Amino acid sequence: MKGDKIILGITQGDINGIGYEVIIKSLMDNRIFDLCIPVIYGSPKVASYHRKALNIENFGFNTIRSADEAIMRRANIINCTDDDARVELGKISQAAGEASYKALETACADMEAGSIDALVTGPVNKMNIQSEKFSFPGHTEFLATRFKAGGVLMLMINDLMRVAVVTTHKPLSKVHEFITIESVLEKLRILNRSLRIDFLLSSPRIAVLGLNPHAGDEGLLGREEIDIIKPALELAKAEKIMAFGPFPADGFFGAGTYKQFDAVLAMYHDQGMIPFKALTVEGGVNYTAGLPVVRTSPAHGTAFELAGKNEASPESFRKAIYLACDIFKNRNSYSELSDNPLSSVDLNEI
Repeated sequence: MKGDKIILGITQGDINGIGYEVIIKSLMDNRIFDLCIPVIYGSPKVASYHRKALNIENFGFNTIRSADEAIMRRANIINCTDDDARVELGKISQAAGEASYKALETACADMEAGSIDALVTGPVNKMNIQSEKFSFPGHTEFLATRFKAGGVLMLMINDLMRVAVVTTHKPLSKVHEFITIESVLEKLRILNRSLRIDFLLSSPRIAVLGLNPHAGDEGLLGREEIDIIKPALELAKAEKIMAFGPFPADGFFGAGTYKQFDAVLAMYHDQGMIPFKALTVEGGVNYTAGLPVVRTSPAHGTAFELAGKNEASPESFRKAIYLACDIFKNRNSYSELSDNPLSSVDLNEI
């Protein structure tokens, strides 16, 4: 931190998508500078290209060599990509993938060194970023390996709900192979801990969805609920994790039951993401729970079809910035309470 301001790293994402558009539009909201000192990892040249393409004149970047040089109330940018990186709006290119990775790796190195406090990642294309250095389905898996996390969880957050998934980026045909008592219990532990520490919820309530239609109908449509999910819930309750279910996914969301819980654990990606995105068009944030560092991202992708058209909404990216700052502060608050032997707060109740 610098003074009372969080130093927030922001990666450019795919240079051919809407990354710079949502970054620029978010940072044009001056309230952001009351919370943090933004440091963009990317390219001043590419940033300038996007600013001109969007016809945005009342915004500029402050080019710096390292995060230590970041200036308050400015959008600071570090050049960490090749100067000859070519922008091809709306297209998938190897150069864009390399630029995405270099920005991400430079930001991670600075995070590891303590030069930045939290990270917001711009959307990348999962195909063109693949290389010998990046062979992961997405940011979540890369960051888990990069920061040697024991276990992580993709947690999607909007104004209505928090939704996590047991299996993140797995083919639907293979999802059942990854649904085990151990995997469900591990994700419940990560989710419960994140809700307590990152969101300061004293007694979080977690809803767990079934895998099969109608949550298996007592074994008629599948036994995963009986043989796997219910035993995992019993073990979780023995650890004082308030987890309930398994609930049939369609009725759970259709009846609005999600409103009774602090978070929902879905079994696979689309089971959780379809209702999450259908119920809130904009404003969703992707948070990687379980990391030793704080990382958020917008809930949308590169949106190549909108690149350069000045039509992309910054709402999700702006909320990703606010959430990263909030979680960083919440972790510090929790740590201070835990380290204070004279605190009157019963930490067992937190």
